[in-house]
Amino acid sequence: MTPQQRYLWPAAGIVTLVAGLLTSEAAARLLSVRSSPVVAVAESVIEVLPEAVVKPAINLLQELDKPFLVAVILVALLAFSAFVGRVARDSGDGSAQIGFALLGGVGLAAVLFRESGVGPVIPVAVGAITWVVVLPVLTKPLREGAMLAAGAGDDADRPLGESRRAFLVRASVVGGVAVLLGLGGSVLGAGRSAVESARRSLSLTGVTDPEPPAGSSLDVDDLGPWQTPNDDFYRIDTAIAVPTVSPDEWSLRIHGMVENELTLTYDDLVSRSFTESWVTLTCVSNPVGGDLIGNARWSGVRVADLLAEAGVTDGADAVKQTSSDGWTCGTPLEALTDERDALLAVAMNGEPLPIEHGFPVRVVVPGLYGYVSATKWVTDLEVTRFADFSAYWTDRGWAEKGPIKLASRVDVPRSGASVDAGTVALGGVAWAQHTGIEAVEVSVDGGAWQACDLGTVPSADTWVQWSASLDLDAGDHTVRVRATDAEGTVQDSTVRDVLPDGATGYHQVDFTAS
Repeated sequence: MTPQQRYLWPAAGIVTLVAGLLTSEAAARLLSVRSSPVVAVAESVIEVLPEAVVKPAINLLQELDKPFLVAVILVALLAFSAFVGRVARDSGDGSAQIGFALLGGVGLAAVLFRESGVGPVIPVAVGAITWVVVLPVLTKPLREGAMLAAGAGDDADRPLGESRRAFLVRASVVGGVAVLLGLGGSVLGAGRSAVESARRSLSLTGVTDPEPPAGSSLDVDDLGPWQTPNDDFYRIDTAIAVPTVSPDEWSLRIHGMVENELTLTYDDLVSRSFTESWVTLTCVSNPVGGDLIGNARWSGVRVADLLAEAGVTDGADAVKQTSSDGWTCGTPLEALTDERDALLAVAMNGEPLPIEHGFPVRVVVPGLYGYVSATKWVTDLEVTRFADFSAYWTDRGWAEKGPIKLASRVDVPRSGASVDAGTVALGGVAWAQHTGIEAVEVSVDGGAWQACDLGTVPSADTWVQWSASLDLDAGDHTVRVRATDAEGTVQDSTVRDVLPDGATGYHQVDFTAS
């Protein structure tokens, strides 16, 4: 057997794998199943991995964590399928099919772990059937060529060459058909494109163009905008495949410890009076100086009004929120019923929510980290008690309640930057949502704390930009920043990791003046 011939067997396994994955993906799209088998496996991996693995991965990769996980799974699948191809060469197609049966079993278990009903199982079955059919189609010419070559003596190259050409033709046909099926599923599926079209066609009465307050953005070169554009807003969630929920199919159930259970359609919700509020959201995984934070103007209906309509009964202290993909969080009832603008938001920065940020409806609660409040694609609010349930992230070691911690960040100059000696402009942001920022100070090279200028803000629910101008000699410098909130509390200088309830410590930046 020639080296080329040996490589064709692993290639047969890889082509078989890819054909099955593409046909299963096509079936998932045609059936409007939220998760294809690969996505279901990736989401299940997130569910079962220990926190000691998940937390460092999120901290290191941040918004790239899910694409990285999918890439790792795909690489592992390709390596395994190449091995299965070699098994087919050495032990026959039957033994090789055991390997693909194991893959199908993993996919089935992952789908059943995440979904219910028959629909999500069908793509797994389609992929498995593809594997069963395709593998012998590809290996047949290789096997026949090897047998003929064994009896051909010095003329073995001829049958091997013919078998190689036959394999390449079959592999090309199989690959082409699989790609066409995958593309066809994308075109014919109801999926994301239909939901995006519905989103763009919406005209939401009561949603106005956002106008940041005068003086909110300070005039410091390279300091980012006070308002975060939708495309730049951070995204951290557990959804490998972003849920695509049509407004026509969306509904919200409010139940549990209430006198009157409510069920609202999208039309019911958007027909109500809107509240529009600037709110800065922060991820609990944001490290000191991190960028998992963004400020937007949110439009929607106050949760407090809906809970008042439902009539919360005595003894309740929490609301269990559930997303369309099954993710849950627990929110203190007080944070949803006090004077703050906790919203069922339908718009972000003057336009319907982007799909990645929760379209058609998400929850926004000022002053709480997202893992206990900011449910995207929300479909269920259950009024209950913290003692009676646990939520997704609290099951994984994070704190039950997640008030956002007072923090600040240096954005100008950047770490490692080189600036001109003399008057140096500094700038950044500070936040203490639903409490507000009273002061920001900087210290250079361990010196005295110096007060900074602050931008204007519409409320205590947003971050504030700060700036300072300092005269610095040539050389290496270190700047630290700290904030004081509206209650007089000074930012905690103790360095703590993000687990279990958010990082603390002063952000510092090293730079050079020359």
